[in-house]
Amino acid sequence: VPIIMLTARGEETDRVNGLEAGVDDYVVKPFSARELVARIRAVMRRTHGEDTEGVIEIAGLRMDSSAHRVFAGDQIVPIGPTEYRLLHFFMTHPERVYSRSQLLDHVWGGGVYVEERTVDVHIRRLRMTLAPHAMDDFVQTVRGAGYRFSSNV
Repeated sequence: VPIIMLTARGEETDRVNGLEAGVDDYVVKPFSARELVARIRAVMRRTHGEDTEGVIEIAGLRMDSSAHRVFAGDQIVPIGPTEYRLLHFFMTHPERVYSRSQLLDHVWGGGVYVEERTVDVHIRRLRMTLAPHAMDDFVQTVRGAGYRFSSNV
């Protein structure tokens, strides 16, 4: 969920602390309604601007979001719905490490209460789905941190 902090505290240390705490934007009073609406739109573009209707391709693995299909080369990869969402998230955020809790928030959603180990089960299923195409090592375990999607093996 994008967060915009609206506050009267405008010192540099306050702004830096807010941004480092994870807010997406920091707006100091006084501000106009037009400025706030423009900032909301900008934050929404940044946080939801992924190409959800296009084709994503990384090292021969192709995901067609409009057709809801995954291809390895020219072959269709049969994939379950949760593994599809997990792969879509990884392919739109490659090379970045995500913890189990971050993956739960991004893939399952913030209002779902499941155990963090559920992520491990679906990571395993995703790897098994990609294994016949020799792409299972694209989903990498980063010890003590989480998981990363990378075609640089």
